[in-house]
Order: sequence, then C-alpha cells, then structure tokens
Amino acid sequence: MTTPHITRINPAELHPNPGYHHITVVSAGRTAHLAGQCPLALDGTLVGPGDLAAQVDQVAANALTALGAVGAGPEHVVRSVIYVVSDETAVLAAAWDRLTGSVIGPAFSTASTLLGVARLGYTGQLVEVDLTAALPD
Repeated sequence: MTTPHITRINPAELHPNPGYHHITVVSAGRTAHLAGQCPLALDGTLVGPGDLAAQVDQVAANALTALGAVGAGPEHVVRSVIYVVSDETAVLAAAWDRLTGSVIGPAFSTASTLLGVARLGYTGQLVEVDLTAALPD
C-alpha cells in the first residue's frame, strides 16, 4: 500500500497560525482540506468584532484566498461546515444567506452543515467555515 503524499500550505496572503495549516492537500484523489477559515486579517487581528456580516465577509475572502492557493475555486468545494456563535435561527439564517451570497457562494451548493455553537477559538469570533475541495486536474 502506498502512503499518500500530503502537502501542508500556509499562503503568505493569510494570517499566521498557532501550529496548524490553512490547507492540507492529499495526493490520493486530489482533495484539499482547509482549516477553519476565521474572520482574521493578514496580521492576525479579528475583523468586525460584534459584526456578523463583516466577519462573514472576511471568512469568505480568506476561504477564496485559500482555495486559490491550491488552484481551486468555490465550485470545487465538496463539503462545508459553518459554525456560528448563536442558538438563534434568525442569526444562523443570516450567516447562511450572507455566505451563499458571497464570493464563495457556490461552495455551499454541495454537502453543507450549519451549526450554532457556544464559542469559537478567538475572543469575539462569531463565524468559522471548514471546506473540503476536490482539486481540478
């Protein structure tokens, strides 16, 4: 059995990480597994504290950058998980609507999960998105 080749990538256009990578590419089947994309600017600061729309926009921009770093686009996403700090249906729906209308909107036409959670990793963070993409040949 051949061990698949795994490449881990942190694009220079995205913020630094505390020990994980933004993208993991596995040669078997050519998929990319993006780390949860957070509403962080390049310098690692939180964008839009308390503003779900601003944070969704930053998450979408970061996800588009990460996908582009491996030659993929939103149309190549095969799985998404969206985490929103809320237990209110209206807030979850607002995050979903903003994401599906964003630059990565096509990513959510595939298998997707939307979760309301109590807290995310960064203080003040309201949204995070995990994506898996099937990379084009």
